[in-house]
Amino acid sequence: MTADSVADVKREILVRHLEAWAPAALHRARRATYAHGYADAGPDLAEAALRVFAEQSDLVRGRELTMVAVGEQTTEVGRRLAAVQQDADAVAGLTVHTVPGGTDAALAVALKAAGSARVPLLGFLDATAAGGPPAPATVAALAAGRPAEAIIVLQAEGFAADSYRARLRDAGFPLVAAVELAVDEEPGEVLIFATTSGKSLEGFKDTLWAVDEYAGVRYRDPGDPERHLIDISLNPHPGPLRRELLGHLAEVGEATVTELRTFALTETVYRAADATRVLHALLAAGSVTRRPEHGRLGGDVVIAAG
Repeated sequence: MTADSVADVKREILVRHLEAWAPAALHRARRATYAHGYADAGPDLAEAALRVFAEQSDLVRGRELTMVAVGEQTTEVGRRLAAVQQDADAVAGLTVHTVPGGTDAALAVALKAAGSARVPLLGFLDATAAGGPPAPATVAALAAGRPAEAIIVLQAEGFAADSYRARLRDAGFPLVAAVELAVDEEPGEVLIFATTSGKSLEGFKDTLWAVDEYAGVRYRDPGDPERHLIDISLNPHPGPLRRELLGHLAEVGEATVTELRTFALTETVYRAADATRVLHALLAAGSVTRRPEHGRLGGDVVIAAG
């Protein structure tokens, strides 16, 4: 697998999510903001993002959609974004600001200047070449949106899922999920989605499993101790989720189906519906027990370690 394949997956995930986010954001409010940090490190991704907005000209007209692109060297990304705007005949209501400077130094200021507080706000921060994760203040600036979402990409080597989830929650994002874009057995890149909306998290998970496969790119759940590689599929292999659900039940003793579905959604790469399917299989195998013993597997049914 090549680095280009990972970049293709990132781009498709971003584009698909933006195609869903923009209509929802502009239906909710008259203004919305998209922030693209480290834009000079990935000008292809910034260009792809703007093309999504330019292609939704009917949606943007009558609303205000602002894109803020921040990077150390903005000449190239600025040229590309200007070309997209020219191709789109300067869509009414779509504004692009290219801001020079480091993302941690400039993004929060740029968002404040754009009036992004308390309007729908999505940030994309690909920090894989930055030498470390975005500063807490940078992430907190994104959390000022209503609702707020962030997609953050980091190098997988040294990534600690639990501690980074805690940092994002402290910054104002209560719901966090992460997936590694796997490079065979070697550490790849971790894509983190943080949001204030459960519905947005569910939609992102659906997008994650619906993208096309690229030259051997597979997912890995950062929480899976066995580091199992998972093919991208609408019906992903359930092995890692099975292990994580059993491990969680071993820690807590018992939990309702609703709690286990929420655990899968927020603590694993899987969807809530995947948890239901795995629970049926675990019950059939006698690996767990349920209370009451019979009837529909509803949300209030209690599942206990076998």
